[in-house]
Amino acid sequence: MKTYLIQLISSIRLSDLFDITIICLFSYVILVWFRKTASRFVLIGIVILGLIYAFARIFHLYITEYILQGFFAILAIALIIIFQEDLRRFFERLATWGILKKGSPAGSPYINAEVISRAVSNIIEQRNGALIVLKGNDLLGRHLKGGSSLEGKLSEAILESIFDPHSPGHDGAVIIEGGAIARFGCHLPLSANPGKFGNIGLRHTAALGLSERCDAICIVVSEERGTVSIAREGVLTTLKNPKDLSSVLEQYFFEKGPKSAGGIWMRFFGKNLVEKAVAIIIACGLWLAFGYQTESIGRDYVIPIVYRNLPADWIIKEQEPKKTTVTLMGSKQAFSLINEESIKITLDMADIKEGRQEMPIGNKNLQHPSNVAVVAIKPNKIKILAHRLVSIEVPIEVSLSGKLPEGLILKKVVPSPASVRVKIPEKMTRKIRIETQPVDLREITGTTRITSKLTVPQDIHSIEGGQQTVQVTIEVEEKQ
Repeated sequence: MKTYLIQLISSIRLSDLFDITIICLFSYVILVWFRKTASRFVLIGIVILGLIYAFARIFHLYITEYILQGFFAILAIALIIIFQEDLRRFFERLATWGILKKGSPAGSPYINAEVISRAVSNIIEQRNGALIVLKGNDLLGRHLKGGSSLEGKLSEAILESIFDPHSPGHDGAVIIEGGAIARFGCHLPLSANPGKFGNIGLRHTAALGLSERCDAICIVVSEERGTVSIAREGVLTTLKNPKDLSSVLEQYFFEKGPKSAGGIWMRFFGKNLVEKAVAIIIACGLWLAFGYQTESIGRDYVIPIVYRNLPADWIIKEQEPKKTTVTLMGSKQAFSLINEESIKITLDMADIKEGRQEMPIGNKNLQHPSNVAVVAIKPNKIKILAHRLVSIEVPIEVSLSGKLPEGLILKKVVPSPASVRVKIPEKMTRKIRIETQPVDLREITGTTRITSKLTVPQDIHSIEGGQQTVQVTIEVEEKQ
């Protein structure tokens, strides 16, 4: 065991440490995220099915494996449907990470908490209801409907006037962002599960619904009971004393506000210890399963040769051989992650020459995964025949067969166009001819215009413009 641990530690490379760190952070973010989402029990169920599937494969439970295999085939689509709201929130947070760090609430958190607390107390005394939303790090725009923009300074008077029964926006929510009142009269999404908190009103249902979708904190004042409730992270809590609101808000502003460097490290080592430990175990387990370099094995891959930087006026006429065999060495785990299409041999043709030539193939020409080593390339050179192409004008010759019917004389045969431009090897010595397919004169009864295909010799690389046919005019006259 001691020898195995020494071998294990000595085999860890710097790239492995980066690999483990990235997977560890990624696993930690997912664990913390799903701990707070209402859909976490669905994920737990999927994990349990995954363990059953692994058990079935190990012990050859064929029917169970067959049934679960079909389930996991559509799992990716199922996950997107089930967790679409959670995924959207996750990617929104990821995309706006840098912006959110700059968006800390303006002004003193203590003053903001006191203003809101005093306003709520006054609203309770007036026997009015209220719904106040304090924006957290998540974006709120897509969750809000209606309302009017205010961008006003936060004050007791404005909050009380908004929730006055005679105000047109008193039934909606007030959005507080950055220490200011951003909008009022907004409609929030309703909770899908309000029943778990008993018989609650529409304001409470809306506050709960928004807290299930983002990290905002919602303050609800009940005009019937005169109570203050806090909705946060899908949980609705009624305060025993409305005066406790100030301390709740101060704690919220403290959590969302900028932190000192020392505070960040203290929170890092003091929070979510279980999730951190599980993330480290997951990352190390994945590395042991897929990244740990144990005994090396060799595998052969037959790889096609790809050309790059081949000038447009050059062609490779012949190549021998067409493919090469590459032998790679690495661990079994490394080969399990290799995509064969990612292994390529590329030859730079920028300095190509006319005629037959040999080109060496070395490691610099081979593109392969970094976790395997190149043992051999066979053959390590290829023979090619290269030609530079030039463009010339070649006349078209009409090929005729048979004889005209009795009494007719052939006057002339005119192809249209009379010539085409073609690309041929620069050093071609023999004369190039382009003929039409034979035209049978026995079918001609008078002056005729027909379409005939061109017969292109192999030495011609291409016809400019893609010309494939010509119009042939056959002019005849009767014998005198």
